[in-house]
Amino acid sequence: MRDRQQRVWLTVEVVALAVLAAACGCSRGPAPAIDTPATGQAADPLFRDVAAEAGLDFEMKFLPDEQGETFKINLYDHGCGVAVGDYNGDGYDDIYFLNQLGPNALYRNKGNGTFEDVTAEMNLALDDRICVGGTFADYDNDGDQDLYVTSTRGGNVLFRNEDNRRFQDVTKEAGVELVGHSQASVFFDYDRDGLLDLYVAQTAEWTVGSFDEQAGYFPGKSGILSSPRETNRLFHNQGNGTFVDVTERSQLGGRGWCGDMAVFDYDHDGWIDVLVACMFGRAQLYRNQHDGTFRDVTLDVLGKTPWGGTGVKVFDFDNDGRLDIYIVDMHSDMWMGLDYDNTYFEAAVQSEKIKFEYSYGPNTSAPEQLAKFEQELEDTLDYRHEEVLFGNAFYHNLGNGTFVEVSAETNTETFWPWGLATGDFDNDGWVDAYITSGMGYPFYYWHNYLMMNTGTGRFEDRSFSLGIEPPVGGNYLPEMINDTKSSRSSRCAATADFNHDGRLEIVVNNFNAGPYYYRNETRKNNFVAFRLQGTQSNRDAIGALVKLRLGDTTLVRQIHSAGGYLSCSSKTVHFGLGSHAAIDELTVVWPSGITQVVEPPAINQVTQIVEEDTATGNVPSKR
Repeated sequence: MRDRQQRVWLTVEVVALAVLAAACGCSRGPAPAIDTPATGQAADPLFRDVAAEAGLDFEMKFLPDEQGETFKINLYDHGCGVAVGDYNGDGYDDIYFLNQLGPNALYRNKGNGTFEDVTAEMNLALDDRICVGGTFADYDNDGDQDLYVTSTRGGNVLFRNEDNRRFQDVTKEAGVELVGHSQASVFFDYDRDGLLDLYVAQTAEWTVGSFDEQAGYFPGKSGILSSPRETNRLFHNQGNGTFVDVTERSQLGGRGWCGDMAVFDYDHDGWIDVLVACMFGRAQLYRNQHDGTFRDVTLDVLGKTPWGGTGVKVFDFDNDGRLDIYIVDMHSDMWMGLDYDNTYFEAAVQSEKIKFEYSYGPNTSAPEQLAKFEQELEDTLDYRHEEVLFGNAFYHNLGNGTFVEVSAETNTETFWPWGLATGDFDNDGWVDAYITSGMGYPFYYWHNYLMMNTGTGRFEDRSFSLGIEPPVGGNYLPEMINDTKSSRSSRCAATADFNHDGRLEIVVNNFNAGPYYYRNETRKNNFVAFRLQGTQSNRDAIGALVKLRLGDTTLVRQIHSAGGYLSCSSKTVHFGLGSHAAIDELTVVWPSGITQVVEPPAINQVTQIVEEDTATGNVPSKR
């Protein structure tokens, strides 16, 4: 009876327990064959998972009293993040994995395709708390990468990088102490003073009030949606190593249940705006008012937004020189509830590309009960049905300060997505997307997506044909749970050219398992990459736009500190060029407002660009 009693999906406090299970028209029967995809495994994969041979022996461990045999529906099943950054300044991006049970792990990139665990010597284990996400950024403009780590009620931590020798916990002295149910974090300069400010995503009080001394954490509640919501927090960088909380004045507190954010200039006015993905309820797009405050313009600019958004990325998918928005929605795909015997697999397959009218998915029987459930859900989570959609959203930037939702046209609706990482994986000049997916036990296996941009306004999932799927170890973990196969599932991903071969690779933090590290072995098309250094802007140049002109086509990339759900990718800006042998024009729009025209460098190399000093003129680019 256990699955039948919990099949209400993520809440037990707003609807009778058996409604959704009874409403689903799926018949019970043997578990479907899901190990072999219809397309088959790639005969000559162009992405190879080489985590083991690369020395990435980390394993994310879940909390046994919250997951596995004692599976509970709360945010502990959201897992942990991964952060990429060059912590020691040697030019090679390193990897930091977050963990729930046991230490986090920092792996130094040795520059030869392998990594070395340096966690202990760098003081980054943090094994005394449940960690969630991490973000590398140079918040003090001293030339090295610092690190911010979020936690579930264990206290978030700001680590200052001490000359690439060791990280020092400076949370208290920096004024960024925060204990809550935090998720992602981003650094960005919202007031254009050249200093990186810190924005932290908060969810709600979904854990119980008492600390479990034996387990070492606060257990999750059995029903979470009515939990008091927490506000996001914005900390203003004062330039002396300290921050001050300006959340109330900025009006960026949000609506609770925030998992991820994207910071970018959506209206091209030179000021960074903020987009918040909401796990339960509508998203929030905040316009920067240039005076330290923000205004919610979501409904006017985007219209309906995903009801259960987890990850968000902004990138130019059609090479029109404007940044578009992709929000993936995991929670709208949880209508089937717990599924110990794969009862709902076929319904999920049929629903993969469908957006439903309500949160209960394809269930249409018991309409009066379902209507009551939906109304109570709206009241509990403070949203209106006409403000949300139930599925992924892809917003095409129209260039006039508004966007149009085109997920159907772009083929970007997926099932059970958590996070996403973007990059031109085949260097053909078009940005692609990798989407982590699945739930793990007690659900069936669901594959990750490699959405390749066809250059025709659509994406095509090539996860199986290019070697991303199936996983090297198979769809199931070696250990069974309750004498049942335990499905693999992924939570977040980041990208970087770790081995300097001109091709972007993908690193994935999985749930209760080791990571994936996909070496990119696609055809070597031409590329160009840039590392930016701000002088008038923040030193990391977070928020800068790099624009390339290739004939009549303009390609644009932005430097981000984090994004995509609990992930932080490389700050090296990468462009695939296809067969183009030269760049016609190169422009950088810095966060300070300076527009700098740079002499196009040779291709197939990484070039450093330093922001011009307005008093002396352009600083030439450096190899």
